[in-house]
Amino acid sequence: MSPSTSKDLQDIQADIAAGNLPAAFAALARALEREPENEDVLYLLAVCNRYAGQHERALEILRTLKTLSPNHSRGHQEEGHVYRDQGAHESALLAYERALKINPVLRACLTSQLQILTSQRRERQAIFVVGQIEKLDATPKELLVVTDLIAQGRIRRAENLCRRFLTTNPKHVEGMRLLADIGSRLGVLDDADFLLESARGFAPDNIQIQMDYIQVLRKRQHFAKALAEAESLLERDPDNPQFMSLYAIESMQAGDYEQAIVLLNQVLEKVPGDPVTLTTKGHALKTRGESGKAVAAYQEAIVSQPAHGEAYYSLANLKTYQFSDNELSRMQAQEQNLNLSYMERVYLCFALAKAYEDRHAYADAFAYYAQGNVLKKAESRYDAEAMQKEFAATQAVCGRELFARHATNGDPSPDPIFVLGLPRAGSTLLEQILSSHSRVDGTLELPNILSLSQRLRRRKDGDSYPGILTDLLPEELAAYGLEYIEQTRIHRQEAPFFVDKMPNNFRHIGLIKLILPNAKVIDARREPMSCCFSGFKQLFAEGQEFTYSLADIGRYYADYVALMAHWDDVLPGFVLRVQHEDVVADLETEVRRILDFCGLDFEESCLNYFETERNIRTPSSEQVRQPIFSDGIEQWRHFEPWLGPLKAALGERAVV
Repeated sequence: MSPSTSKDLQDIQADIAAGNLPAAFAALARALEREPENEDVLYLLAVCNRYAGQHERALEILRTLKTLSPNHSRGHQEEGHVYRDQGAHESALLAYERALKINPVLRACLTSQLQILTSQRRERQAIFVVGQIEKLDATPKELLVVTDLIAQGRIRRAENLCRRFLTTNPKHVEGMRLLADIGSRLGVLDDADFLLESARGFAPDNIQIQMDYIQVLRKRQHFAKALAEAESLLERDPDNPQFMSLYAIESMQAGDYEQAIVLLNQVLEKVPGDPVTLTTKGHALKTRGESGKAVAAYQEAIVSQPAHGEAYYSLANLKTYQFSDNELSRMQAQEQNLNLSYMERVYLCFALAKAYEDRHAYADAFAYYAQGNVLKKAESRYDAEAMQKEFAATQAVCGRELFARHATNGDPSPDPIFVLGLPRAGSTLLEQILSSHSRVDGTLELPNILSLSQRLRRRKDGDSYPGILTDLLPEELAAYGLEYIEQTRIHRQEAPFFVDKMPNNFRHIGLIKLILPNAKVIDARREPMSCCFSGFKQLFAEGQEFTYSLADIGRYYADYVALMAHWDDVLPGFVLRVQHEDVVADLETEVRRILDFCGLDFEESCLNYFETERNIRTPSSEQVRQPIFSDGIEQWRHFEPWLGPLKAALGERAVV
């Protein structure tokens, strides 16, 4: 926002506060003409309309604002105010709840909630809100500002302010918790871990800190430790359904799905029909390969809460499930529900798209895929220009000279087999094939390499990543390699080799070569149009933000291919490229080629990979439990009339 615009908005706020609405409306009209998608202007226009009694117009403006900025906490708060003034108290409470979930320091939300709950004599809920207000009153003003900045996405400014506060208040546990939250958002998980572990020592009875600590441990894939922390919470209050659910989730992360399902059933005895618990139970059953029972759990969640979009999407994400006409009608009805949360609407869009695609109504299907991606992109800060610059910097830094200089350095362990590339390129199938071998363990999409790159990016004594790779000493490379081997051991069984299938590791092949020179790297490649459109159709749990736009995903694919060509040039023979279409066309030839590259003897079980029983957490879980099929290779052609931006971004790489 320009200084002049900022000054204009201050003047508008002053006019609204003074009751000079005609002047405010006129100034807002001029500002909107200059910047029709300015979030601050839209927010103030909604406020102005509410003050003028134009409630429906205010709600219309707020819907536009939330489409542009789904996490605009004050937009949700203003929606609550409009509903409150209309007397729609339940809708107001729901809007306030959403606002507070994004930004818990919005006092106006809490006081308005309390007013409504008190008037309705809902004493139990009112007491909880009073507790939240008292908590705000006890929080230092600096930390209220930090929390507000985090909610606005101004993470670096929040970090600086929080660090300044902790300089003079080094043992303030809420300050430590907030700095850990910032670290977690920035991917600096080891710092967040240290802060929360320290805060736990200062405040062992602080449940929020312990729950945050469990989340960070989970992100770091320290599943055993996270499970122990969750168990200690449950021991503190064995009948608490929230603690039971948390322990169930950590049991799933640790691979004990049977225990998780038992716990989730116990939660459902205490909270019958809870849609979130039923959906989580469905996820556990799906991962175990019990798709029929998973479907039943998802359907029960929908019966309990017809607006629970995640359950609809979970059915769609099975890939093999087809919605009935009745289910399609129910989803269409929910789409008209103006009180759907942002994420419920995203889930519903992708589920509707799948339903229409199965009916060969490709125009309708694409419209919903596009709408879902627009909503997701609105909350994303993905910058295609910045990503392209990082790819170029990687190529500039990681030249032949660097690898020649460190040819004998790093940890010599040959254990890891990295399967990488773009998502939806067939990496799960390759992992399942390899994991069917007696000498290979399948693991997960391990975050260790990405986490290490983030640590190097923030080192104070060197250049930013990837430039810092030129400064690393031989003993550091060996230590980082050994650290990777030790940290990933928790995911392994007894086999001498294991698969790490984090797709985005392709950006860090240079780092992998420096710290683990004897690792094997397999590039899972798929034809551009198929791969990119499949990514556009997939709603990823987190990350992969380049998939929310056809232009972005096409550009990312092109940059990926260029970077892989660079690795082929400077590290000849280090990467094996496996084309998905070749695997589908001639499975045995490709399996033998892969095993030979990995130094493994041929085993028939790798051809019968679909018979291997193991937990699979990726979107392709149901597909890789079936024999090889070619149905998905040309699916993109049904949508070709709408894929112009993708073709343009791919350029010569587009195949038509």
